[in-house]
Amino acid sequence: MPNRRRGEIAAVLDGTPRVLVLTLGALAELEAAFGAEDLMALAERFGRGRLSARDAARIIAAGLNGAGANVSVEEVERMRAEGGAAGFARIVAELLAATFGSAETAQSPPPPQQA
Repeated sequence: MPNRRRGEIAAVLDGTPRVLVLTLGALAELEAAFGAEDLMALAERFGRGRLSARDAARIIAAGLNGAGANVSVEEVERMRAEGGAAGFARIVAELLAATFGSAETAQSPPPPQQA
């Protein structure tokens, strides 16, 4: 079972339940793949919401590898997700939200302080 506090998510790919997580190593891999200078640049790129299918495959591969799998981007490109392209987009969105936080989380007011 994935631990959301550690940034893990669950996904079903090719009919197999998987855990994905963007570890520091996986994020470094994505920085190199996307030519991002740092984590902030990477988060800004993802925050624009415009990712290609190849971008999605890279993110999913990094998430699978971060969780201990050993898959290439090309292997991910041949995988199937429930819901097709929309299913892959959901997996990417959920993984990025678990890693960087969602806009909803970032805009939530702080919890009330105890007196």
